Amino acid sequence: MIPSLALMALTLAVAVYLGIRARGRSPMSLERWAVGDRSLGGVFVFLLMAGEIYTTTTFLGISGFVYANGGAAYYILAYVTLAYVVSYWLLPALWRYAKEHGLVSQADFFIRKYDSRGLGVVVTVIGVAGMVPFLVLQLKGLGIIVAEASYGAVSSSAAIVIGGVLLTGYVTLSGLFAAAWTSVVKDILIVVVVGFLGIYLPLHHFGNVGDLFAAVEAARPRFATLHTDNLGISWYISTVVISTLGFYMWPHLFAATFSARKESTFRKNAVIFPLYQLFLLFVFFVGFAAVLAVPGLPAGQADLSLLRLAKESLPPVVIGLVGGGGLLAALVPGAMLLNTTSALIANNVYKPLRPGADLRRVAQLAVPCVGVVTIYLALNDGAAIVNLLLLAYALVTQLAPAFLLSLLRRNPVNRWGAGAGMLAGTAAIAYLTVNGLTVADVAPFLPPVLQQLNVGVLALVINLAVLALVTLATKRRAPVISSPGTA
Repeated sequence: MIPSLALMALTLAVAVYLGIRARGRSPMSLERWAVGDRSLGGVFVFLLMAGEIYTTTTFLGISGFVYANGGAAYYILAYVTLAYVVSYWLLPALWRYAKEHGLVSQADFFIRKYDSRGLGVVVTVIGVAGMVPFLVLQLKGLGIIVAEASYGAVSSSAAIVIGGVLLTGYVTLSGLFAAAWTSVVKDILIVVVVGFLGIYLPLHHFGNVGDLFAAVEAARPRFATLHTDNLGISWYISTVVISTLGFYMWPHLFAATFSARKESTFRKNAVIFPLYQLFLLFVFFVGFAAVLAVPGLPAGQADLSLLRLAKESLPPVVIGLVGGGGLLAALVPGAMLLNTTSALIANNVYKPLRPGADLRRVAQLAVPCVGVVTIYLALNDGAAIVNLLLLAYALVTQLAPAFLLSLLRRNPVNRWGAGAGMLAGTAAIAYLTVNGLTVADVAPFLPPVLQQLNVGVLALVINLAVLALVTLATKRRAPVISSPGTA
């Protein structure tokens, strides 16, 4: 227990040191604090964007989803790879437009494209609503990792509070630079840990990966396929589509895009991104190994499967390294999310009310406010990690229709339609989630295969319908806006 706790404490200390040190000595404007003065090189941009897949979802959520649902988890491999392919064309265009117009946040993009500060506020609210569950996910994962890897010496609640306070502190000081520098250590450690676990644990328990899947098939036939009615082929396809559309709708990935020094960075990285994704296969191997090696975990504890299997198979010193990697997997994306959320609040909510305010100072003051809310929700939310991720994706995906249409040479949608569609889709997601409803509950008249669709599809259909109707209804009142410049 002592070696593992000491190694995690050392990892945390290094992360905090790098986060504070990253501030540098240059004066901190909002642009420097939020998007790194658009000065980050290819390595940092790669780690901020490709490394985004290595979060607590990697450590706990994927293995937990495999443990609970088997082959349905393959959707993660599909959607991230598709999103990376799209990035080859999308991100250079987005970067050029942002640089030309001096954009700092995602909401700035919509404000400029639709000539509407009100729409910027709507985008900010939706973006924050999506990022908060994602940030809660990171702190929940951090709590689970520390509690398990310390063999109960530190409780999950204590870890969430300590990690949340430290995260808030160094993000307040350093902004995006905090995530950029700690991401270097995080990705090196995670790739080593994930690769080791994915190779060692199947070999240790089953001899090789082929025998692992043979044993799973013998014990639980079809478990490694889309074997359930509610998570069947239509759920899989719709979830891949929703998640692909939503991948670059995350406000913190917009900020990472804006931070690059030059646009060629994105095309070079897009070639490597899908290869980096292959490391996730090792987490799948661990999840399937846990199904047989640590059977019987309650449904609400499936996210513990990776750590429980590792603890049964490895000495405390190695568990300390695993826990350290998991800590960084929570802190780095957590820093990006906290930084971006606070910058959005300062730049797109507070600025219209007080145009002359010191926005960098406002953003820094917003960090602890967002941090306190997130810590509270992480301590009180019981949702499984992947379920939180799917909710967050469904929310930010509601920005996709207005975003993609704005890239056309002549945008067919006006500000009223764009805003109304976003709000309608978000309201639909909120209603369905709060009431625990599925497409089958809302539309029982549909064929069974369509009743399995991800509820995000239903929200997106509502979004598009309202967007079209409101645009048509307000066409005379507010002519369609031609984009100030195509992205």
